[in-house]
Amino acid sequence: HTYRIPVFLFVNKMDQNGTDKDKLMKELKKQLDAGCIEFGQVETEYFYDQLAMCEEIMLETFLATGDIETSQIKRAVTERKVFPCFFGSALKLEGVEQFMQGIVKYALIPSYPYEFGAKIFKIARDEQGNRLTYMKLTGGRLKVKDVLTNSIWKEKVNQIRIYSGQKFEAVNEIEAGSVCSVTGLGQTRPGEGLGIEEASDKPVLESVLSYQIILPEGCDPRVMLPKLRQIEEEEPELHIVWDEQLQEIQAQIMGEVQIEILESLIKSRFGVKVAFDAGRIVYKETIANVVEGVGHFEPLRHYAEVHLLLTPGESGSGLQFGAECSEDILSKSWQRLVLSHLEEKTHKGVLTGSGITDLKITLVSGRAHNKHTEGGDFREATYRAVRQGLKEAESILLEPVYAFELELPVKMVGRAMNDIEKMHGTCEISQTNGEMAVLVGSAPVVTMRNYQQEVVAYTKGLGRLFSSLKGYEPCLNGLEVMERFGYDSERDLENPTGSVFCAHGVGFLVDWDAVKDHMQVESYLQNKGSSGETAPNQGSYTEERWISLDEIDQIIKNTFYANQGKKSAWKRRKTALESHYEPVTYVSREKESKEEYLLVDGYNIIYDWPELKELADDNLDGARMKLLDTLSNYQGIRKCQIIVVFDAYRVQRHFEEVIDYYNIHLVYTREAQTADQYIERFAHDNQKQYNITVATSDGLQQIIIRGAGCALLSARELKVEIDGANERIKQEYQELKGIDRRNYLEDALSPVAKQQVKEIVNKENGQ
Repeated sequence: HTYRIPVFLFVNKMDQNGTDKDKLMKELKKQLDAGCIEFGQVETEYFYDQLAMCEEIMLETFLATGDIETSQIKRAVTERKVFPCFFGSALKLEGVEQFMQGIVKYALIPSYPYEFGAKIFKIARDEQGNRLTYMKLTGGRLKVKDVLTNSIWKEKVNQIRIYSGQKFEAVNEIEAGSVCSVTGLGQTRPGEGLGIEEASDKPVLESVLSYQIILPEGCDPRVMLPKLRQIEEEEPELHIVWDEQLQEIQAQIMGEVQIEILESLIKSRFGVKVAFDAGRIVYKETIANVVEGVGHFEPLRHYAEVHLLLTPGESGSGLQFGAECSEDILSKSWQRLVLSHLEEKTHKGVLTGSGITDLKITLVSGRAHNKHTEGGDFREATYRAVRQGLKEAESILLEPVYAFELELPVKMVGRAMNDIEKMHGTCEISQTNGEMAVLVGSAPVVTMRNYQQEVVAYTKGLGRLFSSLKGYEPCLNGLEVMERFGYDSERDLENPTGSVFCAHGVGFLVDWDAVKDHMQVESYLQNKGSSGETAPNQGSYTEERWISLDEIDQIIKNTFYANQGKKSAWKRRKTALESHYEPVTYVSREKESKEEYLLVDGYNIIYDWPELKELADDNLDGARMKLLDTLSNYQGIRKCQIIVVFDAYRVQRHFEEVIDYYNIHLVYTREAQTADQYIERFAHDNQKQYNITVATSDGLQQIIIRGAGCALLSARELKVEIDGANERIKQEYQELKGIDRRNYLEDALSPVAKQQVKEIVNKENGQ
């Protein structure tokens, strides 16, 4: 459907017993398309009657004349309204000639222009190792020694070959419509367009699994890597990469069938028997805001500075490159060089080192030196500008998502829908047909990748699962994935985030967050007065919604007494869902004095304190409210900021929530995130700005918190601390209550006056 290619069908093995052509035609119409028409008996009334049902124009022609013109049938086949079907036996050559004649008669031959155009569809090598570029001419003609070019390379055709099996005929010239292979071209790639022909769109099928290529003992991976690169030229979707951190070769493969083919190909071509591991998910990264990335490369006698505008793209748009830079600022030749460097490299994100996507990168400014700038200088500056921009941007980790169609017995629908819900997927019943039903929906690849075997098992072979890549969406468990990757963008020497400047004849390295303090070309965003520029020290973890430091500053202002006089204790903030799940970033600020924060793992405390645990067994909400009231009272005594974190990771599609309760603050974590993860990240990000104490009895979390430099209270110690604080307040109250603080008139009299008053009182009383 995507490529809109006309289709001719040949049903084979019709010589076997029990085959029924009429029954097969009904199945083709039902399962594939109603436009499937048998072309075995053409120019009959039944044949025309079947064609007339496929299109209104052919119906009108048939009713008027009793037949349908061949040109109309060609057009309908080209527009995929009719799918010619032929039956026969390839082994016995039955129906084959009729099939070939049908293609010649009913396939519409395009008219080719005079201008040269060619589409490259395959890269291969002959037995001597010569690189072969297979192409179809879509315009003009091609001769030996012609020079072919695109925006990056220019090369000469050495030989033109017309292949038939393993044999070929060398020719001096071919015309439009011909298919040939060409030698002498070393930089071509499948899908590339030459001349008037445009490049193909990105493949519909995309691998979402990466496998380690396990080499036999004694085989040097650095020797094997260039050989595997040759296979990558033939199949660019393999994405052969060398992982420096893991010291292994990786490839992106569709599945078991492609693994078997690749194993056989490597064995036959290089004589090496390789194996593959179980595979891992291919993640990607994008950004949520507009930033300007700056890259500067200026070691001694070199110079280049590049400014790139990084703009979030639509989901599924991939990477787009462009230039909006005046030639008065940077010459056209340098601009083309920067764009070629952007296109030639797979740029890594800063969260996990995964490739970036759904992003438009625009060259907006730059500078070259008339004497010192060389071609490689702009390569370095361009790469560094991309990385510096990604470090400033609000990065988002993406995971692949399958769109699926699950066909299974009706009685199994409940089981399937429950499974899909557990996979964090969505589905609905699209149709039912007797005892079978069809579910359609989507689910993350990480949870659904092995579901086919499970479907076959519980449906006893009756169920079928069809899945395709829907696209990439924000990762549900992004923090967990990042921790598993353990990627540190600052230590990735092959993809530096900083820039190189020169002073006093010596080059020096400047970190990414200080590059804009040293840059020598004015900021594009500042000149435009854009608000899209982010602060230099902005964090890059954005798939989590932490309390930002701006929010913390607001919390500090809202003291215990700020809530007096209000009718309700609850003050609800906007949830992440209500604000379209916009990533929240934080900007570091220097503090004159450190405020105290107490982070409490809510459920851990509830199930550790006996009185709360007993209450939680009957009423969890009641236990939660009692804990909140206890901590609210404690805050009034200790005068610190208290944040209580509760797990909501099992709540489907729940986004993170931040709520005020009197003088303390609640956080309900998002789906697939635990309170432990939230507290660990908060402590790690803010321990330099605040004195943070964490209350939990989770042993593993205690180790992590200590490593972050934060104070620690176990649940028992927190209980003792709160009870002690309450007791101290009670004692102070009792002491104040026992003191008679009333004022008497006689306290102001002198001793003589007191005696006189006493004598008068006694006299009045008759004493």
